[in-house]
This record gives sequence, structure tokens and C-alpha cells, in this order.
Amino acid sequence: MHALRLALTDPRFDACAVPGALAVQPAARAALDKAAALAPGGPDPYADRLAAAVEAAGTTVQRPELGTLVATVPATTEERAAAAAAVAAVDDEALRLRTAVKSRDGFFTTFFISPYSRYIARWCARRGLTPNQVTTASLITALIAAGCAATGDRWGYVAAGVLLLVSFVLDCTDGQLARYSLQYSTLGAWLDATFDRAKEYSFYAGLALGAARNGDDVWALALGSMILMTCRHIVDFAFNEANHDATANTSPTAALSGRLDSVGWTVWVRRMIILPIGERWAMIAVLTAFTTPRIVFYALLVGCAFGALYTTAGRVLRSLTRKATRTDRAAQALADLADSAVLAWTGGPRPGKGPSRAALWLAVAGAVIVIGEALRSDFGSPWVISAAVGYVIFSAAAVAAPLKGPLDWLVPPVFRVAEYVTVLVLAAKADVPGALPAAFGLVAAVAYHHYDTVYRIRGGSSAPPHWLVRTTGGHEGRVLLTVVLAAVLARDAFPVALTALAVFVALVVLVESIRFWVSSGAPAVHDEGEPA
Repeated sequence: MHALRLALTDPRFDACAVPGALAVQPAARAALDKAAALAPGGPDPYADRLAAAVEAAGTTVQRPELGTLVATVPATTEERAAAAAAVAAVDDEALRLRTAVKSRDGFFTTFFISPYSRYIARWCARRGLTPNQVTTASLITALIAAGCAATGDRWGYVAAGVLLLVSFVLDCTDGQLARYSLQYSTLGAWLDATFDRAKEYSFYAGLALGAARNGDDVWALALGSMILMTCRHIVDFAFNEANHDATANTSPTAALSGRLDSVGWTVWVRRMIILPIGERWAMIAVLTAFTTPRIVFYALLVGCAFGALYTTAGRVLRSLTRKATRTDRAAQALADLADSAVLAWTGGPRPGKGPSRAALWLAVAGAVIVIGEALRSDFGSPWVISAAVGYVIFSAAAVAAPLKGPLDWLVPPVFRVAEYVTVLVLAAKADVPGALPAAFGLVAAVAYHHYDTVYRIRGGSSAPPHWLVRTTGGHEGRVLLTVVLAAVLARDAFPVALTALAVFVALVVLVESIRFWVSSGAPAVHDEGEPA
């Protein structure tokens, strides 16, 4: 029974099929009714013919790899006996434990966490614990770890490192528990999608507070690490959305990657060097316990920068060496990821308007103008306002046409870099107590909004409503407002203004996000792909 549920009731797909069985979610019920009326006769089992008719009508039917599972429709007594023997030979409990683990994960997670965390998941299942409870326990453990790091004492750093690893074990356990017991939920999807970032960024803040107790100001490094990680993720998300349903021949770069996949050790090396969450948290935990927060952030910046350059370069090569035809859906997803208030007024690119070849270069030009002027000018210079106005104009022009160019998926990441780095530069140049921590809070609130947008789109739902983008100003509106505040306020008042802006953005975004994810219409999103 567990095997059938595993194969046929995955909430991420509207229809699932194995030989002899078909199951549909409510969204595909109409397609099933139509297929039942039109399904042709034939020698194949009726369920298989229905599945083929549903798929022919345009509804994707998920056909999971069976592995050691057995699904067949025997036609003779001998075939039935052979099938029954094959079913009896399957160790159901071993199967449940094995399938509880992600099929694709990082090296540290696969070899150092999953071998025992799956048994923790089974222990939790037998005691009636839910994945959401384990997820919450992981968050609480990480927050306690951040509090220990904030003490600034060596015992606190050691305890923080240990607790961070415990939090990661629980973070792996919650997903494995969901797969083991098939307890998927929309609330669980939201918690899992957002708590990882909340835990990591809270720990950064704890390290910065601990360093400050010892007279070492590393808030700029903490904010830089958060910016680098967020921008790296938006590169991943934007590339995947741009190519989600693109039609094109496989590029030579992708073909080379496929050939490397056949050499087992290269797969693990390539997964490790991008510093996925398991390797990253292990590195943070060990360095926190034995070194200083400054060294932790230096290692993070170097390691994550290398990983970001490696993955981005590969994706740029793939995009340039394939002639992809991107759909309107992909263009709209990129426009939503851009988070532009200008588009929020019109609802997206104008129908029928052709793509622009200059979109990426307009975005880059605007980013260079505003970041460059912020770096060049003194704090409060009116020239930075002029640069911010130029950024608004260039960024609006960049998204005025559908983002269907080969490299247009880089437009949202460029906007993230422009906004986050401008806030960092202004806070650093203010050179007053509280400016950088306030900037850290503002970027964290905005980053949550951007992650929330990503996971809504991933779930097949719409992006956040236009009123939310308008209310929070869009990326260009927030850049302009931050620059104006720096120009018109005294240095001592700037951190207060940043804090107020951070609180406003966080409240508006969180209220709408919670309303969406706990609603019955929110999608169930479970990430089984690249390790984050």
C-alpha cells in the first residue's frame, strides 16, 4: 500500500501513473472525465489507455521510476505467480527508508547525514511527530545556536557549531519524515522553503553580534555574505525558470556535463565545489567552533563566490551555445522575479511586443551607475540621487519588453545586486553605529520577499499580487528611497530610517505570505532537485 501511495499520490503532480493504475488530483479531474469518454479500446489495460489519453489531451502524467517496486498487469496464471513472487520479495520497510532520502543531494548530506537521519525520521513517525514539528525544532535549534554565537565567548562558539549541525540534521529529517510517512502539506512547503534562509541569516547575525562583543565589527562581512548567497540563488532560480519549458537542442556545454555525469567521482566533486547547504553549514559549524567570526565570513565569501562564478559561467555558456525558444510563461516568470514596480502597474510585458536585445545591458548599465556613484560619492551626496533616478529609468527600460533573450535570465540577479549592494555601500559610508545592522535587517526582509516570489512561481501559482509589489516599492523604488533618505537625513538618523523601512517591508510581506501559504489554494512545493 505504501508503494502504491508513493507512486500515485505525489501532490506535486496533477496526474500519476504506473502500469495498470492511474491517479489524478482535482486539477486533472476534467481531463480524466474527457479521457474516459474518448479512451480507445485495445489490448493494454484500461488504466494505461486512460493515462495515454489524459497525456494526449495536454495534461502531464508523472510516471515515477519504479526501481525495486513491481507494477504489472499479468495476463496468465504463470505471470500472476511471477508477479506475486516479485512483490513478496520487496522489502517494504527498506524501500520506505531508502526513498525517504532525496535522490539528488550534496556529498556531506548523502554520506554524513542521511545514513542515520532516515532512522531519526522513522523514530519520529512512530511517535506521531509531523514534519512541520521537526522543521520548527530545526529553526529553534538554529536560533539557539545563533544566540550562543552572539555571546562572543569560546564556549558559545563551540556550542553554536554543534547546535548548527544538530539543526541541519533536523532539517534533513523533516523532509525524510515527509517522504517516509507521505505527509505533504502546503504549510510544510512554506516552512521548508523559508526556514533554511532564516536559520542561516540569523546565524550570520549571531556571529556579527559575538564579534562586536570582542571589538571586531564584521557586520559588513555578514551582510556581504547574505547578499552573495541570495544573489547566487536568484541566478539558479532565474535560469531554471527561463529554461523550464524552453525548446531547443541540447547545447555542447550541457552535453559535456552529461558525459561528466557518467564518471561518478566528477558528480560529487561538482556538487561539492558549489558549496551546497550541507557543505556550507558544515564549514560554518567547524570554523565557528575553532576560529573567529571574521574567518568564518572570509571563508564564506571566498567559497560562495567561487561556487557562484562556477555555476553562473556554466549557465551562461549553456545559454549562448543553444538557440532556445522561450515561452511567454518563462518571460512572465522572469518579469515577476524582477520585482519591478513599473511592471506592477501594467501587469507585465505588453502582449505581442517583441523581445529586446538590450534588456540585460540596460539592467547592467543601471546597476553600474547607481553602485558606482554610491562608491564614488560621499555619504549624502545629491549625485547619488541622480544616479538612482538613472537606475529607475534604465531598469524600467530593461523590462519593458518580454525577457526572452538568451541571457535575459540574468536581469533579475542584476537587479538584486544593484539593490542589495547599494544598501550595503550607503550603510558602510554612513559610518555610524547601527547603520550596518539596520541594512542587514532591510536586506533580509527584502530577500524574504524575493524567496517567497520564487517558491510561489515554482509551485505553479502566480507571483505575489501587484499591490504588494507597489506597496513595497519594487527594487527600483526601494533603491531610490534609500538613496534619498541618505541624502536628506542626518547620519545618526539614517539607521533609524533603514530600520523603519525594514520593519515595514517585513510586516507587509510576511502578512501576505502567511495568508497565501496557509490558504487551501497554495501549492505543495517539495524541492527534489539541486541542493540549495
